[in-house]
Amino acid sequence: MLVRRYSNIGAVLRSRHAAFPLFAVLSWGVMFPVLASALTRMDALNLTTVRYVLAAAVLVALLLAREGWTALRAGRRGAEVLLLGVVGFAGFNVLTNLALGHAAPQQIALFAATTPLVTQLVRWARDGVRPRPALLGLSLVALVGVGLVITRGRLDGLGQFGVGGLLMIGAVLAWAIYTHGAGRFPEYSPLRYTTLTAVAGTLAMLAASAVADLTRLQHAPAAADLVAVAPQLAYAVVVAAVLAVLAWNTGVRRLGAADAALFMNLVPVTTFAVQILRGYRPGAVELAGAALTIAALVAANLATRTRAATPAPATPVSAVTDRQAVVDPVAVLAR
Repeated sequence: MLVRRYSNIGAVLRSRHAAFPLFAVLSWGVMFPVLASALTRMDALNLTTVRYVLAAAVLVALLLAREGWTALRAGRRGAEVLLLGVVGFAGFNVLTNLALGHAAPQQIALFAATTPLVTQLVRWARDGVRPRPALLGLSLVALVGVGLVITRGRLDGLGQFGVGGLLMIGAVLAWAIYTHGAGRFPEYSPLRYTTLTAVAGTLAMLAASAVADLTRLQHAPAAADLVAVAPQLAYAVVVAAVLAVLAWNTGVRRLGAADAALFMNLVPVTTFAVQILRGYRPGAVELAGAALTIAALVAANLATRTRAATPAPATPVSAVTDRQAVVDPVAVLAR
């Protein structure tokens, strides 16, 4: 009975942890249509830069209030933080905004659903950890469901993405690398990791925007343009850039990169729902695809709970202590 009670507690805790990536992906699903509307007034790179200058300022203020000035120092890990910030924040967001100029929001959002697969492959390549067959299979099932949602059951619809699709492939790879990297900083709080990488990515975007403006590859936004997109920026900064990324990194820390990445399958479904509210009418195949995606995510969550609730073989106390000190991020967060 005691073992069963602890198993139930573990299942409840995992449900609470799942709320973090769920909030993040729902926020990002809404973000695609929001940013697409802002791109009618601003260039993609300038829009991304303004967004993250504001977001980085908010994150730095939160970090200083919570952890103090010392938390802004990356120390010996500065180069890794810089690289992950440039890849994750600058790479993903700039490529995504550029892609939105070549395809509809719901089409671009489809590529976000490949994040679970790409994240597991990145983890396999960097750490030698083979993807769990159940999670890999359920990721593929969810991806099939998303494909039905977006293409209405016509497989040739994927060939219409063109340049936008190529840009999103790069964006998804960048975010998978960033997601995997979050698990390599167990000594950092999610707020600290998010803030330091966001500042690094913002500096890279500022430099790129300055070069693009000076060489006339794009046009610096006028004050009227900033006022016109103020509502979109408010959502993109406060919800999608600050709250959602903090929630995402917290979810990655507590669930693991591979499990958290499964929730990315809901991004295009959310985007699709927003488009419906704006007047788009889905067909039966699209609705079936949305149901398949949600069912796959529920099955993945249940499979993960079952695995966590299975009693492990007895292990010497010293071995457990040593292993947790190295790889258990939840234990680190609890300190």
